[in-house]
This record gives sequence, C-alpha cells and structure tokens, in this order.
Amino acid sequence: MRKTLGILKNSLRLTFQELGGNKLRTTLSITGVAFGIFCIVICLSFVDSITRNIQGEVKSLGSNTIYIDKWDYSGGPDQPIWKFRARPTMKYDETGIIKQKSQLQGGVAYLMQTGTSISYKDYVIQTAGVYGIVEDQIEIQPLKFEQGRYFSTNEFIGGANICIIGFANAESLFGTTERALGKQIEVKGKKVTIIGVLKKEGKNFVGWDYDNCIMLTYSFCKQLFDEDNSSPIIIVKGKDGVTTSALMDELKGIMRQVRKLAPTQEDNFSLNSVEAFSKAINEFFSLFNIAGFVIGGICLIVGLFGIANIMFVTVKERTPVIGLKKALGAKKSSVLLEFLLEAVILCLIGGAIGLVFVYIAALIATEAAGFPVYISLPMLITTVIICLVIGIIAGILPASEAAKLDPVVAIRSK
Repeated sequence: MRKTLGILKNSLRLTFQELGGNKLRTTLSITGVAFGIFCIVICLSFVDSITRNIQGEVKSLGSNTIYIDKWDYSGGPDQPIWKFRARPTMKYDETGIIKQKSQLQGGVAYLMQTGTSISYKDYVIQTAGVYGIVEDQIEIQPLKFEQGRYFSTNEFIGGANICIIGFANAESLFGTTERALGKQIEVKGKKVTIIGVLKKEGKNFVGWDYDNCIMLTYSFCKQLFDEDNSSPIIIVKGKDGVTTSALMDELKGIMRQVRKLAPTQEDNFSLNSVEAFSKAINEFFSLFNIAGFVIGGICLIVGLFGIANIMFVTVKERTPVIGLKKALGAKKSSVLLEFLLEAVILCLIGGAIGLVFVYIAALIATEAAGFPVYISLPMLITTVIICLVIGIIAGILPASEAAKLDPVVAIRSK
C-alpha cells in the first residue's frame, strides 16, 4: 500500500512538472474540456433552477387546481386564437352553480384581472395589475403577507373600498412597506385604503405578478371595471384524494350544462390544469438540456482528441526518460498510471475552469432572471465523473504505448 502511494505521489509530482513546463500546450489542451463542461453544466444548472422555481410557483397556484377560462393555456401553433376570442367570458353566477353541483370540489373562486394606474399624492404607477377576488381565493392560492391582513367576510359582502397591495408597488409609492398600511391610494378616481402588503415574490413564470398588483374585493372591483373585459376566470380546487382527471371530467359536464351546450356542440370554455401547465413548461425547458449536452458533447470530443494528441506528443518527448525508468525497474503499471494521471489531471483542471465560468455565469443569470441559479451537488459529482472518463479515454492509448516501450530502444531513441 505504501509503495503504491509512493508511486502515485511521484507520478503526480512529475505530472505537474510537465504541465507547468508546457503552459501553452496545457492551456490549449484543456480549453475544449473547459468549454464543454461549461456548456453542459450551465444548461443543466439554469434549467434545473428554472424548473425548481416554476414548481414553487405552480404550488402557489394550488395543487389539484383547475382554471376554467375562455383561453387554453397549453398554447401551440394549432390553437385557433380566433375561436377562443369569440367564446363567452366566465360569469360570476357560474361559480355558484359549480359550488352547488360539484361533488369533488374543495373550493371555488372567481377572479377578475385587469390593469390600471394607481397613485398616492404625486407618486403614480402607470401599470399596476388589478385582481378582483372572492373570499375563497386565499383557500386556493395562499397569500403571504409582509404587513397587514386579508379581507374579512363583511368586507367581501359590502364591497368595501379597501385593497391589498403588492410589495413592489408599496415600495414605489411609499418608500417602505411599513408606511403603506392605512394609506389611501387613488384607483380609477376612488380613494382606496390599504389593509395589507404582500411579501416579495420576485419574477414569475406562470402569469401572476403579485409584487406589482393591488387586490380588491370582487364586489368593489366590478364597480370600477367592466367585468367582461377584465379576463375573468373560475378557479376550482379538488378535494383531498380527488384526481385531476376526475375533477376535470366532472367540471366539463357541469360547464356544458351551465352553457346549455348540445351533445354535438364544441366546448366554449377550457379546463386548464396546473399539472398540465407545469408539465408543458418542463418539457419546453428540457430542450435546453439537450442543446447543452449536444454543444458540450462536441466540445468534449474536441477536447478529448486534443488531450490524446498532446499525450502522444508527451510520450514521444519523454521516451528516453521512460526507457531509463523501466531500466531502473519501473513496472508497466507505474508508467501507465503516470500518463493516465496526467491526462485525467488535464481534464480535471479543464473541468474546474469550466465550473469557475459556470459560477460567474450563474451569478449574472441570478441577477438578470430574478431567481437563484445554482450548481447542485449532483452536477458537481457528474462533472468530476465526466472529467475522469474523458481523461481515461484520452490517455489510455498514449499511456499504453508508453508502458509497452522497450527500455533499451527507448533510451537509445534520443
């Protein structure tokens, strides 16, 4: 064991001496590996971070939740936009019918969504999102408060002129969120008192922008905005243990009854599930993984041939030294190990440089995207394994050639 460790230590020392003595050659040989690792890891990190962020946002939409809308959220080139636009909008009365007829629902909410300018004294926000909500909204989509509270039942019934404001809007109008509570802002010429400030959520992929919104009770919101032009939707949450497909089947039957559609008529509404939406987004971003692997794989192959070529040159340059070592009793295995280590270390250095650039890119992406982009432990382990495999593949032929050299012939080759 001690002898093996001694050989390994000596091989490492010689390897670093060779690498240090041929800086240009070393740099050129590791560039391909570094760029390949960078392409693979940055794509995997970015897609993984996006996926985690989206999954968190999807959970905020409510698990086992169906969005009933005139629009189909799946998108795609085959979607007939003109047909969706011609559909009737969702109606508040339909919410009550669904509550009565559905045996699988665990909550039904109605939501108006539009936009307008809001102001406080001389401070104006030109485009603030407006959500007109009903009491069950918080049961389906839990809200986190930085300050204040949710609407009370009486406030929903009475249509009180009060609101909940998003974190970014509160900071824009009042400087700090603490100063927002109790203040009156102007919305469509009406004075509205702030009773709550939502926690900061950051940029959102799924359509909701709570940071830049105000929330009003439905009763008050419909006094200010035209309901049909406010993109109203119905949100239905299934009971515990109810599958999404069962809930969708039941809701489809109820909505067809509500809309009085004949058996031969097409649906004039869409049932959009959170799970399907999440799956579609994940499938879209998985394409970036494939692109990263393809680009990175090409770079790694170029790096592999580059390192193999360098190693063949190195073996040729050090042939007399190899012959001398073998004449003094060095075994084939120790010579083989020495050159394999050199190839592997080249790849590991290239991988380390690639990870440094990935880290820098992740910091930049985090700042630009508004959510954390990170390198996970499994990715680091995968990077090390890739570098080891590339190093072994690139170095095995040159190392074998070195190990097979005849000591007499090798010494006289100089």
